[in-house]
Amino acid sequence: MKALQIAATGMSAQQTRVEVISNNLANMSTTGYNARRAEFADLHYQQVTRPGTISAADGTIIPAGIQLGLGARPTAVTVNIAQGSLSSTGGDLDVAIDGHGYLEVTMPSGISGYTRDGALKRSADGQIVTSDGYPVAPGITVPDDARSIAINADGEVYAYFDDRVDPELLGQFTLSGFTNEKGLEAIGSNLFLETNASGPALVNLPGQEGLGTIRQGYLEESSVDPVREITELIKAQRGYELNAKVITAADQMLGATVQVR
Repeated sequence: MKALQIAATGMSAQQTRVEVISNNLANMSTTGYNARRAEFADLHYQQVTRPGTISAADGTIIPAGIQLGLGARPTAVTVNIAQGSLSSTGGDLDVAIDGHGYLEVTMPSGISGYTRDGALKRSADGQIVTSDGYPVAPGITVPDDARSIAINADGEVYAYFDDRVDPELLGQFTLSGFTNEKGLEAIGSNLFLETNASGPALVNLPGQEGLGTIRQGYLEESSVDPVREITELIKAQRGYELNAKVITAADQMLGATVQVR
């Protein structure tokens, strides 16, 4: 009886779905987080009688056949690319990307990572870094005697000083776009890595080539919809319970078969 194995694959699929939902709910307050969605496909089929098989000498063709499915399997956990709402913070180094694009950061290994988390900080030597201390490209350093910092929509960073009237341009942030954002590899800490599926990073200035603009004093909130996630959680729970009932029914049927005398 294949029902036991088939229902087990269904329970495993719903468990994966619940794990994805739980991760979404856990990141409701994560800056720049985009909700994930589990996707599934049916497993291969046992071809008892193939459709189109000739069933008689006169050439009669079976129109449908008998194809027994063997369960379900997860195929992907995709990211729902969506702009989260922008929350005002008033911080000089809090920036949100209004539109497409990612900030490029330099990882300790030297490779580039990408993030939409704009809660930036200053390191001990004045360099603009992420909350984990990774420098943000192109590597802008704020002087110690700077009174305040201003960042415009084009990503230009200006420093104001007590002894000067005009601000000093320190540098300009760039943004990176990807042909397939869903192909980026998530590594935690709101960071992504480029992959063959995402395509190479297309670096440009904010507001150009379809990239978004920079909003100083704002942070992008998570795009997770709690109501939708709870609804999906209930559906996954019911699916898990139904597959468990199938296993119970199949076990009872096998028990009845064994007791036949």
